[in-house]
Amino acid sequence: MERKSILIKDTTKEEREAIIKSSMDCGGGCENCSSCWLGGGSPWDIYQDYIDGKREIREINEQYMERYHQNRNVK
Repeated sequence: MERKSILIKDTTKEEREAIIKSSMDCGGGCENCSSCWLGGGSPWDIYQDYIDGKREIREINEQYMERYHQNRNVK
């Protein structure tokens, strides 16, 4: 099965929403996300720029991890 690109240039807004929904699976279980309790807030808010076509997932994740490390003094 060939994976389709998740880059903004290769997806529609609807596809990006589906990508975030399927990757987060935010049905209330939170088994693998941990975003809320790590202070990240709502995954939908975190990835809204990707859904809107403003920033790639990679950029959002890098910024999130940078803030996470700074806030917890992790090196």
